[in-house]
Amino acid sequence: MRLGVLDIGSNTAHLLVMDAHQGAAPVPAVSHKLELRLAEHLLKDGTIDDAATAALVGFIQESLQMAEDSGVTEIMSFATSAIREAPNGKAVLKEVHDRTGVEIDLMSGERESRITFLAVRRWFGWSSGRLLVVDIGGGSLELASGADESPDEALSLPLGAGRLTRDWLPDDPPKPRQLKELRKYVRAQVADVASRLTRFGQPELSVATSKTLRQLARIAGAPASSEGLYAKRTLTRADLGTWLPKLAEMTAQQRTELPGVSLGRAHQLMAGAVVAEAAMDILGISELAICPWALREGVILERLDLLPVN
Repeated sequence: MRLGVLDIGSNTAHLLVMDAHQGAAPVPAVSHKLELRLAEHLLKDGTIDDAATAALVGFIQESLQMAEDSGVTEIMSFATSAIREAPNGKAVLKEVHDRTGVEIDLMSGERESRITFLAVRRWFGWSSGRLLVVDIGGGSLELASGADESPDEALSLPLGAGRLTRDWLPDDPPKPRQLKELRKYVRAQVADVASRLTRFGQPELSVATSKTLRQLARIAGAPASSEGLYAKRTLTRADLGTWLPKLAEMTAQQRTELPGVSLGRAHQLMAGAVVAEAAMDILGISELAICPWALREGVILERLDLLPVN
């Protein structure tokens, strides 16, 4: 069957169409994206403005037509932290529904973390043992740990790269004082929950998902996306430590010249690196394995699990 996932994230709205069958790995067929950057482009009171809402409606209308043309039989739609936390988030989703007919699930941070964990578990399998999963989005940081398909602990913190760039790093490149204050804030937030992630045991494998962490790994020498899903990719704490001071001195435009760094995300890469450093240090992670599957794939896998067994 051909399934579609509409992911309204804090950075990007993304339609991913997959060929999916129970007992098999979902295979991407069609992808359609729009960089909305909702986590950064909010009004002073945190509300999503009319222009962003109109852009979202237009994207969903385009996605519905694309899904129909691609033979999609079912679309699952969800929104994450930017809309979840906006004072008018529910009103935005109502307008989307009124104008497109699409009912978007306002996913909680904990559920987002749990579904991402499921995708990581299915990718690496049972032989990977206890997992610790780190996902840095535009609006939030998701952390989860466990030995099963459902994590023992699943957390969401307001430490997304887009949010932190907007609130803490207004200058380009950021001033040393701004970075110091951000580093202190992020580390306090991560330290506050660290014991919850290790209370049932230390992980055998620590895993990174999300575009931010993939870009940091690519900068540090991980294989390019052109080498395929199965190329081994990692981000070590040592490599991150080498690159942090270099990134701090670069403008966003200069970062786009680094391998794998997109124009739309270059400005928030520094904040993402600060979060990655804090998570690795405080949680005792020397190396993160990069997982190509994350939330969208987890939504597909969860849906397939509900199908009757033939």
